[in-house]
Amino acid sequence: MNALRPDLAIIAANVAPGCRVLDVGCGDGALMAALRDERGIDARGMELDPHNVALCVARGLSVIQGDADSDLVEYPDAGFDYAILSQTLQTTKRPDRVLDELLRIGRKAFVSFPNFAHWRVRASLMWHGRMPVTRLLPVAWYETPNIHHVTVSDFRDLVRARGLTVEGAWFLSGDQRISAAAASWRAEHAVFLLSR
Repeated sequence: MNALRPDLAIIAANVAPGCRVLDVGCGDGALMAALRDERGIDARGMELDPHNVALCVARGLSVIQGDADSDLVEYPDAGFDYAILSQTLQTTKRPDRVLDELLRIGRKAFVSFPNFAHWRVRASLMWHGRMPVTRLLPVAWYETPNIHHVTVSDFRDLVRARGLTVEGAWFLSGDQRISAAAASWRAEHAVFLLSR
């Protein structure tokens, strides 16, 4: 699992072996393949981009093309042990509803997202008056799929408002894990494990 993106490696290390997983916005299927091959997990996926769906199928993964905003309603209640939404929450039209669907479908949900309150984002806005283009946010504001600029604090508020339980939280600066201390401005990415 060393080749996985850091947030995906955290998720993979914390999913119980032998369970059922739905990876929503699974991209090229890297996480699903690692879970299947290294943890014996029954991993299924949903992906919007047809090119990524084809990459997943070429890897022998069970993936359907679908939109998290509209197609999660097709899945049965408690059909999976975990539902995963990695680096996708900020691209959905209604993140609150998608989060509700994840925890209807899965007993637990992993959610990872870029923290738009990271100090470099704040500094870029303050000193240059522009949204930053960085290694982790590599495209200009008009090209980005991100339509909601979520922060760690915003996400914690949403979780609290929905009455959800945070079972685990991990924070990344670059590719390194950092402590939760001042994560709202120190973390570039966050990973949360949630349950009802």
